[in-house]
Amino acid sequence: MQPLLDAITTMAFPTDAQRIFHGRGGLHPGCEHWVLDAFPPVWVLTSFQPATDDELAAIGAALARRWEQLAPGQPLNWVYQCRHDGQSTTRVMAGAVPDPHWVSEDGAHYRVHVGSGQNHGLFLDMANGRRWVREHVAARPGMRVLNLFAYTCAFSVVALQAGAKQVINLDMSQGALGIGQHNHRYNGLTGASFMAHDLFKTWGKVTRSGPYGLVIVDPPSYQKGSFVATKDYARLMRRLFDLMLPGGHALLCLNAPELGTDFLLDQLRELAPDVHFVERVANPSAFADVSEQRSLKVLVCRTPELA
Repeated sequence: MQPLLDAITTMAFPTDAQRIFHGRGGLHPGCEHWVLDAFPPVWVLTSFQPATDDELAAIGAALARRWEQLAPGQPLNWVYQCRHDGQSTTRVMAGAVPDPHWVSEDGAHYRVHVGSGQNHGLFLDMANGRRWVREHVAARPGMRVLNLFAYTCAFSVVALQAGAKQVINLDMSQGALGIGQHNHRYNGLTGASFMAHDLFKTWGKVTRSGPYGLVIVDPPSYQKGSFVATKDYARLMRRLFDLMLPGGHALLCLNAPELGTDFLLDQLRELAPDVHFVERVANPSAFADVSEQRSLKVLVCRTPELA
């Protein structure tokens, strides 16, 4: 646990939501089950195996000492979540969690919920993917964007802030899209539409609304009844080219440790040969991993320009 305590001792005052310690990356032997995130003004500690009372007391004391140095006199707010054997339990260890709880990243604001559930409303490992979208759209203002598996629509927020004309957000979860709508209103954005549909039952509508200058594909790796990467990514790849404008781009994302970049690249070559791989977006340094193939994959692809 010492590497986690060391990270707490040296961490800076967080303004944006961010990861502080990523034991899951395997770079700190013995700490693979620990993760610490900042969702200001709340710290969220996650363990993927049960923690002892002594361990939690030591971490709480370290957080209290560092917080007194960073923000003298301000209350410490921290939450502990244990994920083990397919179950998760969450409890507030000190202070309180704001309700509603809004966090920022690169000037955008997002509503999060760290008090329950395993997904908090903003995936911190996708920060560089959102920055890529912001920079890409800013260089091509007025484009139309298709955001598949949109969740709470963070990609849509940054695309519209950067100058997109329209973003179509599609996700099966009406609840997640509802939070996405809150995110757009809070940021003062218009130009987004929200479709609570199963993509594979809505191809006609999605295709008729296209083609798009940017297609974002960020599915769950395994969600029964929604998307299973090993079989459903191929179904999507077969239709990818038809969704994209000439010279358009796609952002293909996959967070499955057991599937490397070749899983996506092989399917791209076989099933969408007119869509060409450009680059892989680097993950945030806080998410460094012993194996880049195991970590989050975010691949940029494009179609040729018209002759």
